[in-house]
Amino acid sequence: MRRRWQGGDTELSARMFLVMFLLAALYLGFITVLASAGVDLPSVILIAAVLLGIQYFFSDKIALWSMGGRVVSPQEAPELHALVERLAAMADMPKPQVALVPHAMPNAFATGRGPGSSVVAVTTGLLDRLDPPELEAVLAHELSHVRNRDVLVMTLASFFAMVAQLLLRSMWWGGMGGGRRRDNAGLIYLASLLVWAISFLLIRALSRYREYAADRGGGLLTGAPSQLASALSKISGSVQRIPSRDLREVEAMNALFIIPALGRGSLMELFATHPPLEERIERLMRLAAEMERPG
Repeated sequence: MRRRWQGGDTELSARMFLVMFLLAALYLGFITVLASAGVDLPSVILIAAVLLGIQYFFSDKIALWSMGGRVVSPQEAPELHALVERLAAMADMPKPQVALVPHAMPNAFATGRGPGSSVVAVTTGLLDRLDPPELEAVLAHELSHVRNRDVLVMTLASFFAMVAQLLLRSMWWGGMGGGRRRDNAGLIYLASLLVWAISFLLIRALSRYREYAADRGGGLLTGAPSQLASALSKISGSVQRIPSRDLREVEAMNALFIIPALGRGSLMELFATHPPLEERIERLMRLAAEMERPG
């Protein structure tokens, strides 16, 4: 059953536009500083273009490879495919590919360039721990990310921060310029550090809000926000019981996970990619109450 997508979020769209605009302005200024400092800009631009192409076209494959996951066929996971297909039809979007990740940690993520070329992945631990309505709610959350196109925006925004980080590291390796560059090494280092820090903060702010938007979109899509609240609580409780060593193995994927792989008290909570669980659940329960009101 196809119907008009109700989970759109104008504030998310505005935030995505603002973040991309600020990042573009930031990097135009950064390029100006690099040029004045004598950096070999053609080399930087070539490397950046290659990295951007890899990130744009292969981000989904890289994400699955890093988790040891793989795309599965409807014959291999018929029930999972049926759920995704039904939710995609309800959201009026193409059905994404479905992937399974053989990991005990219950989690899920979406990746790809947009509704026409995306992957929704779930871990085997998630399938073992959630009831069917809770699993449906999690899948609806991930489809909302794809439908809102925030996965692509996060991919591109993260790329900018990665370039600044690579330039920071290049200061230790040498190259990318001659004597003039060496004379301005301090300026280049400071500019790279500043750009990376600002990019990091902008991306974190956008990442936290996009989770609220996907929670809301998923709740509206299924009509049962309380099931997503229940799933988030179960996933978080299970993640907290997983050894820190195992969590560290997958922490690079935290920005994509529905619940980040962090132990309680982790310093990374100060720079969290996700909003507090309690606030997410509270918003979902408020949405459930609004949907139950007559009229």
